[in-house]
Amino acid sequence: MLVKTRCIALNPVKYSDSGIIARLYSREYGRLALMVKGSGRRKGRHGIMFQPLFVLDLEIYHRQSRELQTLKEPTVSFAPHNIYADVRKSCVAMFLGEVLVSVLREESPSEALFDFIEDSVKYYDSADEGFANFHLAFLAALSSYLGFEPGRNTAGSNAFFDMQNGCFSALPPVHGYYSDAENSSILAQIFDSSFDGVKHIAMTGSRRSSVLEDIIGYYNLHLPGLMHIKSLDTMRDIFG
Repeated sequence: MLVKTRCIALNPVKYSDSGIIARLYSREYGRLALMVKGSGRRKGRHGIMFQPLFVLDLEIYHRQSRELQTLKEPTVSFAPHNIYADVRKSCVAMFLGEVLVSVLREESPSEALFDFIEDSVKYYDSADEGFANFHLAFLAALSSYLGFEPGRNTAGSNAFFDMQNGCFSALPPVHGYYSDAENSSILAQIFDSSFDGVKHIAMTGSRRSSVLEDIIGYYNLHLPGLMHIKSLDTMRDIFG
């Protein structure tokens, strides 16, 4: 059946010298994978449009039983040019694309989740400064759509973020899965902030990397089997 759908490009996989498998999240159909021929060539017809965080309007031949859908015609709905003009932002785009491929496992769609990701991409593309904490805020907000948003730190005495139970506690939990006091204080602010608000959370590069590792650890506890995020080392180099 020929259908039209809006998609967000996640993390493409090279299939051959002249093709890729485009991994996407669509508003109407959830996770999709497409074989895109010719995109591996320097002057391939579709060029960069299947790189992470491009927003696309696609015509595809969709069959529920197929693992790979067939592409008819792609159109760019939103090209994040500012993201790809900045090496720091483009590294974050690749990182988030890799994370989303890993966590968006179900084919069932969520229009609210799609809209959140699309709006986040456009916000990040438009941010001229103060975006060093964006990826932390994105992952914190994403957890609510995935069903494991933690409780807020409503008591000032709760100094430790309990990753296993998704809450803040006064004492380090005995199971051992928790953030230290400084990371916990920052995480409490991040989980309670907007993209604009997170700009004002001050931290060193090494602290930012430590907080990111704690958020990934939190994801790992609540999404068993989460793939290893290869671009995490690059994020440490860029922001650490």
